[in-house]
Amino acid sequence: MTLWIVLLILVILIAIFYISAYNGMQKAKINTEEAWSQITVQLKRRNDLIPNLVETVKGYAKHEKETLSAVVALRNQLVQVPADDHEQAMQLSNQITDSLKSIFALAESYPDLKANQNFGQLQEELTNTENKIAYSRQLYNSCAASYNKLLVTFPSNIVANIHHFSKVDYLSIPEEETKAPKVSF
Repeated sequence: MTLWIVLLILVILIAIFYISAYNGMQKAKINTEEAWSQITVQLKRRNDLIPNLVETVKGYAKHEKETLSAVVALRNQLVQVPADDHEQAMQLSNQITDSLKSIFALAESYPDLKANQNFGQLQEELTNTENKIAYSRQLYNSCAASYNKLLVTFPSNIVANIHHFSKVDYLSIPEEETKAPKVSF
């Protein structure tokens, strides 16, 4: 009789662990998906602001059409990226960020543009959005790390293998952005 009670308690403990591990992995997976969703919200916000910025700059920088066209083309490509293709979305996002830096640099060449209130407001909005995208990327990577840890650590890895949970990739920075800028006097 005592053996049956011990076995019953052991089965109950294993069931509690199993349910807890499964729910923990589901929560971590949902947190990762939510973090990615925050990135897409910020990318959409930036995509919505870009046409306004381009229209504002067009009047001042007619000969800078290549830069403006590149930004619009990249934005249009980003809108067409499938929702589950995180890598391509981030590659295009990084290219847009670089192009926006070029547009912001135009303000130095065009004092009237720099003084334009619409341009200033759009530049500030886009800068804030870029900061939010950077934060959202950090949050995503943090959530991905928590989720991935559950997949490889004992004993939750047993439950992960049973239910075929799969690892999520981290977002990375392009190689050229990790190099220190060259400063010369």
